Amino acid sequence: MKFFTPARLVSVALLLALAGCGMRFDTRAPWRDELEAKCLSSGAVQTSAYIETASRIDGPGACGMQQPFKVAAFANGTVGLTSRATMSCSAISSVDRWVKEIVEPAAQLYYGQRVEAMTVGSYSCRNQDSKWFATISEHSFGNAVDIMGFRFANGRKMNVLEGWRGSATDQAFLREITVNACDYFTTVLAPGSDSYHANHLHLDLMRHDSGYQRRVCQPKLNFARRIKAPSTANQIAGLNYRPTTTDNAASVAEMNAPSGLPVTVPTPAARPIDPKVLALLPAEPEADDDGDFKGVY
Repeated sequence: MKFFTPARLVSVALLLALAGCGMRFDTRAPWRDELEAKCLSSGAVQTSAYIETASRIDGPGACGMQQPFKVAAFANGTVGLTSRATMSCSAISSVDRWVKEIVEPAAQLYYGQRVEAMTVGSYSCRNQDSKWFATISEHSFGNAVDIMGFRFANGRKMNVLEGWRGSATDQAFLREITVNACDYFTTVLAPGSDSYHANHLHLDLMRHDSGYQRRVCQPKLNFARRIKAPSTANQIAGLNYRPTTTDNAASVAEMNAPSGLPVTVPTPAARPIDPKVLALLPAEPEADDDGDFKGVY
C-alpha cells in the first residue's frame, strides 16, 4: 500500500509551506474583542501626537485587533520608542502606567537620569516562541510588549541582554522594573526564565484563567525592591474590578463571559500635546518598517 502518493506529498508540502508562511486557521475568542471595546469606552487611552489609531487588523486566523494603535512614546510623550509599536488599548494602558510609576522612578533612583527612549517589540501574528505548533502568542493580539533596551538622558544606552549580568547598577535597575512589572501584567518573562527570553523582558496581559487571578512571573528573583508599585497597579483597563486573590472566580467568569452581542468600538477623541514634547519623539520610520521585534512568546 502506498501511503505517500505524489498527490499526497504535494498536499503535505503545501500545508507545510502555508504553516511556514504563518497561515492560520483559528479564530479570535469573543472575549478579546469585548475587552478591547470596554477599554476603549473607558477612555484609558487617548489619541495624541504620539498615540495614533491604525486600521483594524483581521487575521490571518485569530490574529488582530478591532482598534490598533501606533505608539511613538509613553509617559505623556516623554519616553520615546526607537520604532513605533502596534498595541491594543489595554496593553498601552498597563505599559504606560508601568513606565510612569516604575521605570522612570527607577532610572532616577539608580542612575540619577531620566529614561529618554526604549527599544520595544509589539504586534506579530505568530505562535509562542515562534514555533509552528504552540499556543498563539499574545503578540498576535497586540496584548504584549518586549522590552529590549533603554537610552538615558545622558545618551547612554543599555540593552537587557548585557545589562542583566552587567554592572551592579544595571542589574539592580532591570530587576527593580521586572519585579514591579509583575504587579502590572499577568505574564512577565525575563532573562533566566528560558532560553527564548535571554535578551528582553516580555510583558503581557494573557488571561491565564477567567478572573485574571493567575500570574506568571519568571524567573523567581531574590531581590528586595526599593520602589513599591501602587495598589492600582494590577488594574486592567476595560475590566471593572481589580484582580485580587480573594475575588470570586465564578462572578468574575460570568462578567467576562461573551455576551454574543455585536461589539462597537468608539474611536477615542484626540488631545493636544505640548509642542516641546515633539522633539523627544523618534523620526518617522521607513515605509517598510513595521516597528516589530521578531521575538518570542
